[in-house]
Amino acid sequence: MKQVLLVFLGGGLGSALRYLISKPLNIWFQNFFLGTFLVNIAGCLLIGIVLGISSRNSLLSANNTLFLASGFCGGFTTFSAFAFEKHSFLKEGQLLYFSFYMVSSIIVGVLAVALGLWLSKLAD
Repeated sequence: MKQVLLVFLGGGLGSALRYLISKPLNIWFQNFFLGTFLVNIAGCLLIGIVLGISSRNSLLSANNTLFLASGFCGGFTTFSAFAFEKHSFLKEGQLLYFSFYMVSSIIVGVLAVALGLWLSKLAD
């Protein structure tokens, strides 16, 4: 239960920070969603640092890693976990899995958004 609470707290902090950063930048740069882009890239950098430090030494405890990687980075952006998983495929030389997961995640994700929007119209 402690681990769930750590993820919950980290996720809340990450989500709040994502909102505070991306909202004003997305308003200023409406055609590119600069805020979302920067948050996603920063989240990828942060999860790389956290998981890299966690795997190389005991500077971060398992609970700290859970709070920062799954919680904070997960709330800040799920794109960071997505990117880390793709890196794992590349690192293991699994180009077919990498390609399939990358392309299918993007296409199915966009289609799922479109389906959700369509389904929401049925509720009217």
